[in-house]
Amino acid sequence: MSETLQRIVSLVGDRKLRVSAHALQKLIADGILIEPLIEGISEAILVEDYHDYFKGPAVLVLQFDTQGMPIHLVWGLPAGAQEPAVLVTAYRPDPDRWTDHFSRRIVR
Repeated sequence: MSETLQRIVSLVGDRKLRVSAHALQKLIADGILIEPLIEGISEAILVEDYHDYFKGPAVLVLQFDTQGMPIHLVWGLPAGAQEPAVLVTAYRPDPDRWTDHFSRRIVR
């Protein structure tokens, strides 16, 4: 697990988190409930680590909803700050753009 993901898991576990307006819109549009994702953050699978992102370190993780459907979430930490963990976006991955396990992008 990356250092960024470890920090995010800890912060989310302590309820030191914020959901961006964009993420909230995406969650609503895709019918995704946030609470199961928060409760299951410790089981998140790291897909990509953006530790040098200019807005602050971030990670793309794979989680599953209560029906076992995949969800990608981007969590970040504000640049220069230790908290909160920020849910930047969430979406259901397009199977045409990801491998069968939704853990790697398909390069065309």
